[in-house]
Amino acid sequence: MQIEKIEFGRFYHIFNRGNNSQDIFFEEENYRYFLKLLAKYIIPISEIYCYCLLRSHFHLLIRIKDAEDLVFSDFQFSTVETPKSFDPSRQFSHFFNAYTLAINKRYRRSGSLFEKPFERKMVEHENYLKQLILYIHNNPKHHGIVENIEDYKWSSYPTMLSESPTKIQRGKVLAYFDDRENFALCHKNY
Repeated sequence: MQIEKIEFGRFYHIFNRGNNSQDIFFEEENYRYFLKLLAKYIIPISEIYCYCLLRSHFHLLIRIKDAEDLVFSDFQFSTVETPKSFDPSRQFSHFFNAYTLAINKRYRRSGSLFEKPFERKMVEHENYLKQLILYIHNNPKHHGIVENIEDYKWSSYPTMLSESPTKIQRGKVLAYFDDRENFALCHKNY
């Protein structure tokens, strides 16, 4: 099986689950730490359109920045790479490794936490992108965790409806649905 290479300027649905479908989040602090690492490793190379974190898996919808838009001073670690030689996939490796190391240390466990390789699907059409946003945000309801997706706090859905500052591409996401009201209605009718 050949792994799809992550390309600059493209949208991707990134997802993974715990090894053997085991949990990857054990307490609230883990979710917060995952999002902190997401900001550290993934936001410098991408725009986050939506996410959902569940006990045993996660979903991200991102757009990898164009190579010329990468600002290596934004990275929180040293690198000798240039935009031409930079591989965005390595950032995901750093991200997942950092999270796994922290979880292993905290819970005195060893070995891999995630299934390898992480799944990535290129999103090439706007209709598919909109469907993914609906699918990702409705994942907690689909898995029977909540009745109403606005009650699930480890998803970008509540952020989309709020006015608070965010690094999520709220304006761009809402524009796909015309406005905030239609965004909420589409999610309710999904």
